[in-house]
Amino acid sequence: MDGEIASKEIERKRGELDEISQYIWRNPEAGFKEVKASEKVADYLEREGFRVERGAGGVPTAIKASYGNGHPVIGFMGEFDALPGLSQKVSSKKEEIPEQTYGHGCGHNLLCTAHVGAVIGLKEEMIQKNLPGTILFFACPGEELLTGKPLMARGGAFEGVDVAINFHPNKINEATTGVSTAVNSMKFRFHGVSSHAANAPENGRSALDAVELTNVGANYLREHVPSDVRIHYTITDGGIVPNVVPDQAEVWYYVRAFSREVVEDVYNRLVRVAKGAAMMTDTSVEVEFLGGCYNTMNNRILAEVVAESMNEIAQEPWTQEEIAFAAELDAQTPVAAEATRKKYGLPAGTHLYEGPGKVTCFNSYGSTDIGDVMHLMPTAYFFTACTNMGAPAHSWQFTACAGSSIGEKGMIYAAKVMACYGVKLIEQPEILRKAKEEFDRQMEGRTYKCPIPDEIGVPE
Repeated sequence: MDGEIASKEIERKRGELDEISQYIWRNPEAGFKEVKASEKVADYLEREGFRVERGAGGVPTAIKASYGNGHPVIGFMGEFDALPGLSQKVSSKKEEIPEQTYGHGCGHNLLCTAHVGAVIGLKEEMIQKNLPGTILFFACPGEELLTGKPLMARGGAFEGVDVAINFHPNKINEATTGVSTAVNSMKFRFHGVSSHAANAPENGRSALDAVELTNVGANYLREHVPSDVRIHYTITDGGIVPNVVPDQAEVWYYVRAFSREVVEDVYNRLVRVAKGAAMMTDTSVEVEFLGGCYNTMNNRILAEVVAESMNEIAQEPWTQEEIAFAAELDAQTPVAAEATRKKYGLPAGTHLYEGPGKVTCFNSYGSTDIGDVMHLMPTAYFFTACTNMGAPAHSWQFTACAGSSIGEKGMIYAAKVMACYGVKLIEQPEILRKAKEEFDRQMEGRTYKCPIPDEIGVPE
C-alpha cells in the first residue's frame, strides 16, 4: 500500500501531533495574530529536521518548512486561525470557556496539525524508499479573513511549487470538485455634518442616510447581477442617538460569486452606488478595500487520487461514547443533521460518518482563500469526518468536536491520506502531468493576479 511507512510514522508520532492540536485548540488566536501556534509548529518542524522559514511571504506568523530536494515540489497548506465568539468546552451543550472569546469553530487546530502529520509521515517514507522530491509545509494565517494566502502569494511564498493539497475538517470523507465563491470585502465610511435632528435638521448632512441609500441601491442591484452573486452587509456605525444627525456612519460589505471576474465587476458597480448615495446626501464617502480571494478551482485528477488514498487507508471506528456525544449535539440541530443525511444519502440515525471516501461536486456560496493557491498550481481539496452531522460551520458545536476525540480521529486519518497522496505523486509522475494538463485547460491562458493591491499591508 502506498503510504504504509508514512502511516506507521504518523501513528508513532500521534501523541506529539495530538499535543500540538490541543495546544492550538486551547490557545485560539485571531487571524494574523497566531503567534503561539506559529511558534509551536515551527519549533516542532525544526526538531523534525525541516528547514523552517518564519514570516514566509512577508507575513509575520506564516511558516514555510521544507524537506528534500528536486521535483515534484508538493505543498501542504495548513491554517491555524480561530473565530471570535466561539469559545466552547468539549461539551454537548453550549459552555464557554471563561475569559476566552475565540474558539476553533472551523477546526483549524485539526487542519494545521493534519498537514504537519502528513509531512512528518511522508518524510519518513521518502527516507526509507530514497524517494526524490521536495515537500513543503505552509502555515497560512488569516484564512477566516480570506486574505492570508493571497498575501503570501503576493510575497512569493508559493513560487516553485508544482502541486498542492488542502484538507478541511467536515462531516464526511470526500474530495470535492465543486466551486466555492470568490469574494471582495470592503467598508464604505461616510462623512457628513452633525446637527440637532429636531431644532436644526436643515443644517445636518446625515452619514447614516448615505449608508441606508447605499443599502437600498445594493438591494436593487441584486436584480441585475448573475444568479450566483451574493451581496451581504452589516452597519458597523450608525450614529449614537436619534436626536443628533450622525456625521459618521459605516457599512461593511461582502460581494461573492463563482468567478473572480464577476466579483470585481459587481464590486465596481457597488462602489458607484455608494458614491451616488454620497452625492444624494451631500456627504463624502471613503472606500476601504479590505481584501479578497479567488474562487476555488478543484482538480479532478487530484481529487481522484485523494479518494483512492482514502479508500486504501482504514478509517478508525467510532466508539459508542463518541456516537452518543454526536447524537446529543445533533439533537440541538435536528434539521441540519437531517439535511446532511439527505444530501449524502445516509441512513436515518447516522450521527458520525463512517464509510468510503467519495469524489463529490457540490458548489458552495462560502469562500476560502485556498482558491488563490488553486489558480497558481493544481490543487486537491478534501474533507474528513470530524464532526456530528448537524454541526453548523463556524459554530460552538464545531468547536466542541474540534477539541474532542472525534476531531482527533478525523485529523489523523486526514494526515495519513495526505501522506499517501504525496507518495503517489512522487512514484507516479504521470499523475502530476495529467493534473497540470487539466489545470492549464481550466486557466484558459489566464495568469494569477493577487486581488489585494500592493498598498494594502498585512493586518496588524
